[in-house]
Amino acid sequence: MKYPACSDFTSASVRLSRRQLIKAGGMAALGLNMPHWLAASESAYPSGRPQARAKSVIFLFQWGGPSHVDMFDLKLDAPSDYRTPHKGIRTSNPDLITNEHLPRVAKIMDRFTVIRSVTHGMKNHNSAGYYALSGHVPPSDDQRLRDSIDLHPAYGSVVDRFAPNPPGSLPTFVSYPHVVSDGSRTPGQAASFLGKKHDPLFVPRDPNDPNFKLPELSLPSNLSIDRLHARRGLQELIDRQSRLLDDSAEAQGLDDYYKNAIAMLNSESMRIAFDLSTEPAKIRDAYGRTSYGQGCLLARRLVEYGVKFVTCYFSAGIGGQSITTGGWDTHGFNNTRMYPIIEQYHFPITETTLPTLIYDLENRGLLEETLVVWMGEFGRTPKINANASRDHWPKCYSVLLAGGGVKAGYIYGASDKTGSEVIEKPVRLEDLAATIYYLLGIDPTLEYHDTQNRPLMISSGEPIFDVIA
Repeated sequence: MKYPACSDFTSASVRLSRRQLIKAGGMAALGLNMPHWLAASESAYPSGRPQARAKSVIFLFQWGGPSHVDMFDLKLDAPSDYRTPHKGIRTSNPDLITNEHLPRVAKIMDRFTVIRSVTHGMKNHNSAGYYALSGHVPPSDDQRLRDSIDLHPAYGSVVDRFAPNPPGSLPTFVSYPHVVSDGSRTPGQAASFLGKKHDPLFVPRDPNDPNFKLPELSLPSNLSIDRLHARRGLQELIDRQSRLLDDSAEAQGLDDYYKNAIAMLNSESMRIAFDLSTEPAKIRDAYGRTSYGQGCLLARRLVEYGVKFVTCYFSAGIGGQSITTGGWDTHGFNNTRMYPIIEQYHFPITETTLPTLIYDLENRGLLEETLVVWMGEFGRTPKINANASRDHWPKCYSVLLAGGGVKAGYIYGASDKTGSEVIEKPVRLEDLAATIYYLLGIDPTLEYHDTQNRPLMISSGEPIFDVIA
């Protein structure tokens, strides 16, 4: 729900008070009820703020952490042990230089906002991954951080909670083709305490497989809808007997999730959206015959048919030991050198997929209403280590945004001369989350409730209005 701005508060005082109250855990002591507080918080936004324009989000998660100083924040004048060993090339954004291995990417940089000042303190993949996938700081910086209903939900689950697609239509939130992990499932990929009802439709199949299909979306020839509903009645009886849905917080909303899945069985749009075989071979080839490439194509199809939030994971694992598979983590594995891996695997896939997706969305008139987010959980150390690689670096890295109402050909924030520290306009992951919600027309100050029924804001960040067109 939107509330009118309250001019009795200054922006600075509202922003400070709101964050202090989040930490304090409540507002009763000030005698403020939630509607009045939300009205006051609106004044933290500038007058005449831009309207939301995104209808969908394609979230391309670069698990492992790509190197900002080798891609979108090159420091060609830095000392040799800091700067990329590759040459820089000009891009369609005159203020941006990129890597010589990315000439096609260079041609589309006039469509992007590049945020060069993203910063946080999580150095381990699971903690940083949860932070990047949910927009909420984790309780600890620990690669053993486990998925838990005490942690916050994924962005797409929040979208499904506050702006869901109608029942029986396409799902609000789809993710594929992996569950990412660093030894254990990384939190932030599902609905958590919002309940199973708001989990993504997770598709654990390779979209590059010639036989890619969703068999759960078509009934066996000997099973009618009536028989399916009869089986559903039996299942409900079993559930009541076991009290599973009443007593298990993890199972909350499972019943609604099941009903929604059944409703999708009769959806012609659902079957069409997931049918990659209808795409011309030329288009499929353009995206690249890889799991991630065909996943990017599937993302375009899903938003075209009305899915609001699509998460496509670059890889299930962080990577580092192979030039044919894995994520962007390229250090510490058997003295692995970073550059042969990214030259032969990461860069070619990025060079194929990202420009093709942007051109395809643009040619179909979808880019203006589709926000494309390209990001990892952190960047890489500007200083090259003894293994000719770069380590984890969350203190300063880059995120790309395109379409969905953001500025084109724009650079926001800045790093120092080696790309080590933010020196201008720092951006927290909370701010990025608030920006995504705002662009979708969802008020970042809305609240949900955790397992203890405590009210929590969906984002404690501030939308980055400077990047919005």
